[in-house]
Parts: sequence; structure tokens; C-alpha cells
Amino acid sequence: MVQIHGTCADEFTAVREAFAANFDNGEELGASVAVTVEGQFVVDLWAGDADESATPWARDTIVNVYSTTKTMAHLCMLMLADRGELDFSAPVASYWPEFAQNGKQGVLVSHVMAHSSGLSGWQEPLTAAELYDWDKLTGLLAAQEPWWESGAAVGYHAFTQGYLQGEILGRITGESIDSFFRREVSGPLGADFHFCLDPEHDDRVGDLVPPPALGDEMLEALELGGMAAKSLANPRLTALEPRTREWRAALIPAAGGLGNARSVARVHSAMACGGSVDGVRLLSQQGVEAVLEEQIRGHDQVLGAESRFGMGFGLGTELMPLPDRCFYWGGWGGSLAIIDLERQLTISYVMNRMAGDLTGDMRGATVALAALAGVS
Repeated sequence: MVQIHGTCADEFTAVREAFAANFDNGEELGASVAVTVEGQFVVDLWAGDADESATPWARDTIVNVYSTTKTMAHLCMLMLADRGELDFSAPVASYWPEFAQNGKQGVLVSHVMAHSSGLSGWQEPLTAAELYDWDKLTGLLAAQEPWWESGAAVGYHAFTQGYLQGEILGRITGESIDSFFRREVSGPLGADFHFCLDPEHDDRVGDLVPPPALGDEMLEALELGGMAAKSLANPRLTALEPRTREWRAALIPAAGGLGNARSVARVHSAMACGGSVDGVRLLSQQGVEAVLEEQIRGHDQVLGAESRFGMGFGLGTELMPLPDRCFYWGGWGGSLAIIDLERQLTISYVMNRMAGDLTGDMRGATVALAALAGVS
């Protein structure tokens, strides 16, 4: 039986039990889970190993969380909009003039936020190393023709969303989204989450363990080829890239963030509490509520399942049933984050043994269900 470290309030014992069961069932290597209520941690647990050499997962172990990173990029964009520096209903080209090429004058910032811009991937074949070349990738997106009419359909922007958001933010602020996040979010909150990781932290990064095989959803998308394959597998990654200094140093705002459940929950707790936690205000209440404004729903042309997006974050669907006034997102392999405005609750789960599919991993789901039961 694995040894569970950390703290857990009595009313959330079921979270600890669900977390332990994932290990007992042989599904985990190392993982962390955190729950906050009204900005305070009621669960902060970690267990297992940070790598396959049996290095213990420590309190400050961090790992790459893939698309859970998107929640941090969304927050930065929401903050700019809340301050009146960004208009979600404005054309992207009003901030980034070169973006108007190839019929993209009508692509709105809201389309980028809701995965409906028509730029879910790159037309040009790419290598993993080219994800580290910001100017090349944003230049390609500026020149590329959309794959569908913007706002008319949804298709998951697995990598491209972060480059689009980051370039818009950079044109407005004159700084990178990494710099903005450190200065405005992670620094003031003391949150151990990083878009670009400084080398001094390398010794506490856990290794992701790639899935033994791609899941059915990924295989179907790749076999179909075309847009789905270009969106999910261009470039084709092995999940070993985050073990390199090059990946950790690069700015990949949709997939390259490193943190643990505690750091994800710390950032999200400000949103759950109306935009402010422990005297640090990131958003107004109205700025937080903007997330719940449905932008698009329908069959996702990339994921092959129903998607429903608010301003950046995912909203509840049949596949992801959530209480009212909740939003969420997760990352390849299984990381998961949920924010519940009604209960001022956050749930975060981060692990290093990856599941194969993009959706349907039950490890985080069982922990989340236990946490929601604790406040019902």
C-alpha cells in the first residue's frame, strides 16, 4: 500500500481514499491532488514516485501538465480583457495586423479562446524542436488560411491556441505571456507553476511516463489523417520531450507548463473566489463570470466528441457532467482541473503516468467526484 503524504480535512476523507485507490489499483506511479474551498486548502496530498528510478514524489515535485497549461493562458487573457486592454469581440488582426492574411480579417479573439478560429493546427509539417521557435510558428499561423469559417465550428487547438493567445498578449503588453504570468499571477500568489522553467528547478521535475500505447481516440484521429492528425500530431510527440532542458525552457503556452496540483489549485482559487484570494486580486467578479458565457458547442472536428466552450475553459457536457457554474480543463495523460464558482471550490489532479486517450481517464474523475461530494 502506497504511503500518502500531506493533509486532508475530515470531510474530504473520500478524496484521500479515491487517491489511494488509484495507486492500489496499479494505475499510478506518482501523483498529487489538491482541493481548495474559499481559497483555503482542504486537501493537499502527494504520493508515489517522481520517476521510474523510484525517486520519491516530494512535496515540491513538479511535472509537465500538457493542456492544463491552457488554464493559465486563459487567465492571462481574461485579466487583460477585465482591464479593458483586450476586447474578446475584436478581430485578432486589430492587435496583430499580419494575422489578417489569407482571409482571416474576421477571426475574433473569442474564436481563438473557444477553439473555433479555424487554426487548430499547422499546415506545414513540423518537428518537436520547432515548437521552441516562437517567431516561426506565429508567423506560420499569421500566413495560414483557416481550415473552416471562424466561429462556425469547433476543433480543438491542441498547440496553436497558446501561440495565438501569447502573440495577441505580447502585441498588447510588449512582453511574453510567461513574463506577464510570473509578474501578475504566479509571483503575487506564490504559485509554483511555470510556463518556462528556470534550470535551478530541474532537479525537482518528475519524469512523465508515456502511455504504453495510444488510446482509441488518438489512433482514430491519426488514422483519419487530415485536420485531426495535423491538430493532434503535428508535430508528433513521444511524451519524452519534457525531460529535456529545451522543452522546459521553451514557451509553449498550450502544452508546456510545469506544476503540481497545489500550484494549479493556488492559481485557480483566485478565480473560484470571485477573482481574489489572500488579498491578491486578479479579476473582478464580472471578469470571472465571463468564463461561463458559452461561445460554442458541437461535435469537435479534432477530438471527435461533443465540446462546449466558454471563454477559454470547457463547460459541462454529457461527457463531462459538472454542476452549474463550473468550468474545467485537463491535459494529455490525465491531469485535471475544475473550478466551481458556486461553492468557491477548486479541484486539481496532476500525475506522471500517462493514460493513452485525451478523454475518459477515470483517475482524476474519481478524485473530483469525491471532492464534489465533500461540499454537497
